[in-house]
Amino acid sequence: MQIPHEAVLLRIFIGESDRWEHKPLYEAIVLKAREAHLAGATVLRGPMGFGKSSRLHTAKILRLSIDLPIVIEIVDSEEKINAFLPILDSMIGGGLVTVEKVRVIEYRGNSPESAA
Repeated sequence: MQIPHEAVLLRIFIGESDRWEHKPLYEAIVLKAREAHLAGATVLRGPMGFGKSSRLHTAKILRLSIDLPIVIEIVDSEEKINAFLPILDSMIGGGLVTVEKVRVIEYRGNSPESAA
């Protein structure tokens, strides 16, 4: 799979407790992105954050949150990301979605020799 050098980054900000069809929303989004043959997706868990409600979510020991911030990043061609947006819209109830232009420097998997 190739990604053009001029691509876009789709960034999705949600909460860890958000769900879709009885599974974590971040997991459902990654699986849908895979079904859509997007180049890849990465889920990042934040130790602290707040959103539109200004409610603080933190992983501090004395104040354990069950709804830590989650960021999902997907890079692919603008056309493929745009085609994925309606699918994403049907899955997300609340959160923040951004798209920005990026320049892809390198995208390759490990060769069989280097994986050994």
